[in-house]
Amino acid sequence: MADLRANLAGITSPNPFWLASAPPTNTGYQVQRAFEAGWGGAVWKTLGEPIINTTSRFGSIDFNGQKVAGFNNIELITDRPLDVNLKEIYETKKRFPDRAIIASLMVEPKQEKWHEIVKRVEDVGVDGLELNFGCPHGMAERGMGAASGQQPDLVEAQTMWAKEAATTPVIVKLTPNITDITVTAESAVKGGADAVSMINTINSLAGVDLDTWDTIPNVAGKGAHGGYCGPAVKPIALNMVAECARHPNINVPISGIGGISNWQDAVEFMLMGASAVQVCTAAMHHGFRIVEDMTDGLNNYLDEKGISSLAGLIGKSVNKYSNWGDLDLNYKVVARINNDICINCNKCHIACEDTSHQCIDMLTNADGSDYLKVREEDCVGCNLCSIVCPVDGAIDMIELPQTEAPMTWNERQAAISHSKMNTAKL
Repeated sequence: MADLRANLAGITSPNPFWLASAPPTNTGYQVQRAFEAGWGGAVWKTLGEPIINTTSRFGSIDFNGQKVAGFNNIELITDRPLDVNLKEIYETKKRFPDRAIIASLMVEPKQEKWHEIVKRVEDVGVDGLELNFGCPHGMAERGMGAASGQQPDLVEAQTMWAKEAATTPVIVKLTPNITDITVTAESAVKGGADAVSMINTINSLAGVDLDTWDTIPNVAGKGAHGGYCGPAVKPIALNMVAECARHPNINVPISGIGGISNWQDAVEFMLMGASAVQVCTAAMHHGFRIVEDMTDGLNNYLDEKGISSLAGLIGKSVNKYSNWGDLDLNYKVVARINNDICINCNKCHIACEDTSHQCIDMLTNADGSDYLKVREEDCVGCNLCSIVCPVDGAIDMIELPQTEAPMTWNERQAAISHSKMNTAKL
């Protein structure tokens, strides 16, 4: 059995699966149930000045028969007194000393406020702190959450204030509602962050009811923008994790968040640089017991790969992620249809003919039966036909022998510039 123990900036847990700061970590009862089910850690629902939440507050996006492909919420931070939360954190940590308990914090951008709350939560034995600079709704209108997280100077300053009082590791949770997340991640590092976590939820509106014209969700007929999460945001989150992991100045561990629903998702995030992962929507959809499949699946995967611990996995794909200008323009793949498997649904032909490069022909055999064939000399290897094909193995993307030396766009432009300079000298 592989060693699944995780270490994020000195915060250890028996496995890398943590519950994210959200409704599932709102009470000691819930977090203890999660630990009983096997979760390695939990980030307690954000603490601060208690607020009043609305009803209703959740909405979801269902797609092609899949429930909760995306999830939207207008819920804010804890609506329970700080003293109550702290008492339950203390009791939970005492009962589960080997599990990671992280306190998510949000206060006004004032030094004394950060000092005060940091000291209070550390007194009850938390393993670390997560500064919530990401909540895009409600709290942002009060100058906190994403309102702070979108300003690099405030990210740096507030991280520094928390670090001044903290004795446990400080994680900074970043908002995706920004042009370049590496800017704020770098600011967090400058402020002394021991780690960063990403992504928080994305600004969104779940939908509009076509009968009533009310927003989804709505409160007495009115709605507001909320935070979007769930499987639909995974590609966005994975990109932001990868961008930070490969950035030379963001040299701190990353806690990956965003659409992680199974062990395969977790592996992808770890390959792209995450030391541990946080889960929310999948637990809300299916319950805490999903962690059993996650730990079993990760164990089996590592065993099959001959990897003894998470260290053999974390960041191993980061060097494969680069800028478009560094890709080899002379590398070629083409589509090839396996007619023994093809069911002649013609989806590939329609997709290619209408929206790609018109290189799939509909032909007829001697016996009068139809078949499809790719004109490989015209195929640009875009992958569209294999993506829309409903049958596994019916279309393969084949790598062609490379007849020209590798050439990137950057190399090409450099060669052109060099040629122009030589011509000018002549």
